[in-house]
Amino acid sequence: MRRGILAIAVFLAVLVLISAPTACYLSRGAWEEAKILSRRQPISEIVADPRTPSEARAKLKVVLAARQYAKDSLKLRTKDSFTTYSRLDHDTLVLVVSAAYRDTLKPYTWWFPIVGRVPYKGYFDFAAAKKEAKDLNEGGLDVYVRPSDAFSTLGFFNDPLLNTTLKGDSIDLANTVIHELTHNTYYATGQAPFNESFAMFVGARGAAAFFRSRGQEAAAAKVDAEWEDDKLLARFWARVIRSLDSAYRQHPESKGARIAARDSVYARTRVALVHEIAPQFKTINPIYAQRVTLNNAALLARRVYASDLDVFDLIYAREGNDLKRTIGRIIGLAKSRPNDPFRALKDWVKSNGTPPAAG
Repeated sequence: MRRGILAIAVFLAVLVLISAPTACYLSRGAWEEAKILSRRQPISEIVADPRTPSEARAKLKVVLAARQYAKDSLKLRTKDSFTTYSRLDHDTLVLVVSAAYRDTLKPYTWWFPIVGRVPYKGYFDFAAAKKEAKDLNEGGLDVYVRPSDAFSTLGFFNDPLLNTTLKGDSIDLANTVIHELTHNTYYATGQAPFNESFAMFVGARGAAAFFRSRGQEAAAAKVDAEWEDDKLLARFWARVIRSLDSAYRQHPESKGARIAARDSVYARTRVALVHEIAPQFKTINPIYAQRVTLNNAALLARRVYASDLDVFDLIYAREGNDLKRTIGRIIGLAKSRPNDPFRALKDWVKSNGTPPAAG
């Protein structure tokens, strides 16, 4: 969930006949994107400027180096993304609203040009985000609101690094750059969970490889540990989803009974998080288990970024831990079955035997 959402390609929206509320939303997004682009400064010039604080200079050098690694070693589509820097007027880029039905594991979705249906909506206007969340909640939906500090325009623009992203450490920066460049390289229309989970994999494995290429084994080991935590939580959320599915099926005729059953599942989920999962964390503060939001919207939002993460590692292992080759393999498989890319990946794994452990 650290990673940013995909920005909608708002500059094309004026070519589409859309409703007035969507037009207003996209117009605001276009305005904010224009401001971001208009403020771009070459990172190389900022690095060379003696007035640039040493900590910021060091982070910016990591951004440029991670971008170059993604281009040269992973063959990601970089164009001129992350060669410039833009400063926003605030510390949060957007608020992201997700919603879901309370008596079934079905996300509420929005449709936009280019990207199709997505289970989230990002707002530059924070008041509008809160109003949307309030309206959805009053309409009987579970709602989840979170901040995001980065996005990709899928290569339509040369995305700059933002001050909201620069506040992270070098490990987060390298991961974020490679994650977002993955979106520039390949994006499956209407397949948000696949797109985000694939980018999570490439960001994590790519950042670890990047730091190892620089002899920074401690940083690489930390990225690997974070990835193990991501996979641990992905497996746990999948387990919770199975429990909820089972609970809902037991009460097909009563919405009230389904909601009561779901509340019981989430009560057990909290106990399991605190006593079973938190002790296994390598990099996550155990307090997370006590405070993380538990409802259908939050659960499905997390699954967007953590669907079947292990299958990516299985392909990685079968490709001899060669990340560039693995990226090509995954993209090829996804293209072969655009309506169900995860099934394409799983079928390929089944047909290719048992791999050695991914390292």
